[in-house]
Amino acid sequence: MRLYLSSYKLGNHPEKIKHLVGLNMHVGIISNASDSDSKTKRVLRIENNSKYLKTLGFTSEEIDLRKYFGKPNILKKKLLKFGLVWVRGGNIFLLQRAFEQSGFNVIIKELLNNDALVYMGESAGSVITGPSLKGLNIVDNPEDVPKGYSKQFSLRGLNLINFMIAPHYKSNHPESSSVDKLVKYFKDKKIVYKTLKDGEVIIINKPNKKSN
Repeated sequence: MRLYLSSYKLGNHPEKIKHLVGLNMHVGIISNASDSDSKTKRVLRIENNSKYLKTLGFTSEEIDLRKYFGKPNILKKKLLKFGLVWVRGGNIFLLQRAFEQSGFNVIIKELLNNDALVYMGESAGSVITGPSLKGLNIVDNPEDVPKGYSKQFSLRGLNLINFMIAPHYKSNHPESSSVDKLVKYFKDKKIVYKTLKDGEVIIINKPNKKSN
C-alpha cells in the first residue's frame, strides 16, 4: 500500500512522489470535496493543479466522481488508467458522500491492496484515510449538500491508517484555529492522532500481505 498524505497541496518535498509512483505518471485529480464552489473556481483549480503536476513530469486529468454515482464498475475501469490518484481538500463530509455514492471508498481499497496505484491525499483527502469522521464537524459543515448529493453518509473513514490526521496544525491557514479544537477533541476522547503542519507529509510504502 502506497500513500502520500499531505496537509496542504503536495507538501515541501513533491519530488518524493515520483519515487513512490514508479512508471505510470498519469494522475487522476479528485476535487469533489469542493463541489460547493462555482464552476469557474473548479476549472481554474484543476488547470492550476495540472500545470503544477506537469512541472513535476506528470500528466493529469480530473476524475469528477459525480459522473460515476451509481456506476462503480465504470469508475473502477477509469481508475485503472492512473498511477496516482490525488484527492484534494475541502469539505470532508461532501467528499465522503462522493466516495460512497460512486463506490470509490470500496474500489480504492481494492486497488491499493493490489498495489495498482498510489493514493495521494491533501487536507480532507488525507483525513478521510483514517478510521472515522467523528468530531470533524468541528472544522467542516456536514450540512453542506450540493445538488445531486445524498443527505445521508456514514462516519466511517477509509481506515487505511490506524490514526486520525489533524491537518493545517499551527499553520498560516484559515482552518488552523479550528484544528486546535479538533486536536483537543482527539485528546479528550483518547483518539490516536498525528498533526500535520502545512508542508509536512506522511508517506506510507509497505508491502501488501499475500494470502497463503
